[in-house]
Amino acid sequence: MKKIFIILPISLLIISCGNNNSKSIDKIIEEGNLQALRTKRTEVMAEQQTIANQLKQLDEAIASLGSVKKVPLVTTITAKDTIFNHYLELQGNVETKKNIVLYPEMGGILTRVYVKKGQKVSKGQLLARIDDGGLSQQLSQIQVQAQLAKTTFDRQKRLWDQKIGSEIQFLEAKTNFEAQQNAVNQVKRQLAKTTINAPFSGVIDDIITEQGTVVSPGQSSIIRIINLDDMYIETEVPERYIPNVTVGKNVEVFFPVLGKTISTKIRQVGNYINPNNRSFMVEVGIPSEGGTVKPNLTAKVKINDYTNEKAILIPQSIISENAEGDQYTYVTSSKNDQNIAEAKRVIIKTGKTQGDLIEVIKGISSGDAIISEGARSVKDGQEVKILN
Repeated sequence: MKKIFIILPISLLIISCGNNNSKSIDKIIEEGNLQALRTKRTEVMAEQQTIANQLKQLDEAIASLGSVKKVPLVTTITAKDTIFNHYLELQGNVETKKNIVLYPEMGGILTRVYVKKGQKVSKGQLLARIDDGGLSQQLSQIQVQAQLAKTTFDRQKRLWDQKIGSEIQFLEAKTNFEAQQNAVNQVKRQLAKTTINAPFSGVIDDIITEQGTVVSPGQSSIIRIINLDDMYIETEVPERYIPNVTVGKNVEVFFPVLGKTISTKIRQVGNYINPNNRSFMVEVGIPSEGGTVKPNLTAKVKINDYTNEKAILIPQSIISENAEGDQYTYVTSSKNDQNIAEAKRVIIKTGKTQGDLIEVIKGISSGDAIISEGARSVKDGQEVKILN
């Protein structure tokens, strides 16, 4: 209404002046006086300039009184101290030191396999036997000879203890007895190579060669045996993480195939740097998880290499960079009753990232209101309206 009351008198004034000028001009034109026409024209132009100035002043007054001041609309987040755990993400495979294939030590026919797939066996248990090629009979003969040599030696020793007989006879009997004993032991060792025994307790995973097959020493694989009680993940870590990746560090292991995550710790850190890729080996112990975790299973390993108990985390999307390469973001001053505040640009120093968040080491304190949405459209010192 105030605008209408201001504009209406001016409009009436213009109309009134126009009507008076129209009558005066008609009379002057009828008179035909050139000098009077020129004088009247000058008066009309002066009045026109005056009205133009008045309209300009009115427009400026209307703009200052009637328009709404436009400010950017933003939202803010409050910086808070929080626990920040940074994880080094790597890839690895499940391994076990008790996953071996058994080979024969002697060639021959695989005469008997005593176990089946999936069967649990104990350490030292007989698993398979190979034809001994007559070693059993040979052992029996040698044992008879060894028994005779022992009897002869015992008698000769009793005589020698009684100072009866010659020393050479005693030594010959002793040497013969020892030689026979060595021969028996040698044949027994050879005969032991015809059997395949479990080197540790575990499960028979596969019977590779069926009985009746001719096998060769060190070439024919017979049985695979596995123990899942002591499995681990071995992964390579870049050398720059040597100070932070140590024994006992917390580790999260995710198995994509199983959709399962387990928590464990580093149990061994390698002391050798591979010159080809500048990395060292880390061993992470894992439980068998009821047999679902198996050797060679792919795993994603997350090693906790850094922890900050009082970290300030902000989204990476609200950080900008100036021409000097400095990173900055905007914080706001205290807002008034209309949620209007001033945006202030602050130079920050950032640390480690985790997902979409980044750690702010310097430039922002706990409790600061940081502009999030709309951060790209504000300027330093500009007034903004907070919508949170």
